[in-house]
Amino acid sequence: MSTDRATANTGTTPVREGFAFDEGALDAWMRAHVDGYAGPLSVEQFKGGQSNPTYKLTTPTRHYVLRRKPPGKLLPGAHAVEREAMAMSRLGAAGLPVPHVYGLCDDDAVIGSWFFVMELVEGRIFWNSSFPEVAPAERPAYFDAMNATIAQLHGFDPVAIGMGDYGKPGNYFARQIGRWSRQYLEDEAAGRLPDMDALAAWLPQAIPPGDETSVVHGDFRCDNMIFHPTEPRVIAVLDWELSTLGHPLADFAYHAMMYRMPADPLGGLAGLDLPALNVPTEADYVAAYCRRTGRERIANWDFYQAFNLFRLAAIVHGIKGRALRGNAASAAAAERIATLPALARLGREAMERCG
Repeated sequence: MSTDRATANTGTTPVREGFAFDEGALDAWMRAHVDGYAGPLSVEQFKGGQSNPTYKLTTPTRHYVLRRKPPGKLLPGAHAVEREAMAMSRLGAAGLPVPHVYGLCDDDAVIGSWFFVMELVEGRIFWNSSFPEVAPAERPAYFDAMNATIAQLHGFDPVAIGMGDYGKPGNYFARQIGRWSRQYLEDEAAGRLPDMDALAAWLPQAIPPGDETSVVHGDFRCDNMIFHPTEPRVIAVLDWELSTLGHPLADFAYHAMMYRMPADPLGGLAGLDLPALNVPTEADYVAAYCRRTGRERIANWDFYQAFNLFRLAAIVHGIKGRALRGNAASAAAAERIATLPALARLGREAMERCG
């Protein structure tokens, strides 16, 4: 992700036009539902948050984060903040580093849409996969921390942690390809791309054999993690909107897509001198995940990459549609939308490598 993108998504701004709500009503809800809450309350909007608008709530003694469904007409099943809240509550209880959730509101009358309130975790967010802010000697430890965290997530038994009904087990790729193909094809306002059309036609026929089920994050990137202020340690994984029960290798391959993404503007590692940066190679990173999860290797790697690039492009396509309809949640939506052709092209290239 570019420096400009990081700047555009870091920090807060006054609540943007179209995203304000009744702060008095929120204050009353907080008093009734959040242990230890005491006003007065002030509200700012985080610059990031492409899908669900995110706000910083400040009181004299504590900071909170509010995530809500966006205003305006929404696609069915999208923006399910209640799933985010449930995932973080269950996974936090199981030991994964996530923010503490204080409460969920499913009453549109309070601020105009469903929302939840969680703790604000203080630490560092890195917007570029090469970790330029970190000294080269320390970079391998940061990659190892990410690797260990996603392996920990995939190691949980969904039933044992109370998430056995968090999605449909099995047949993950067919269901996901169908879902994102429908969203892509039905969002007529955002237009069509030949590379996306080709992927939508090919992917259902190319699903590899074998199936596994774990809790998957769905958007496991370095900028969706908060690292300890001084240590190479993940202290909170954020943005669980796309989480579900799914195939762990799909989730890990999405995370490892950083190796295939261009450095500018997507903040990836493709084309960079990894030894000079002291960044692990893709092969070494995959091998570390395999060791942690008891695998010998990962077959069909290019299929997993093609699938994830299609899925990410479909998400960005949705952001484009929301922007055209006037309810995109981030001021940086235009820069994200500009990456759509490149993502679709990378997906098609991965498809073609599969033969």
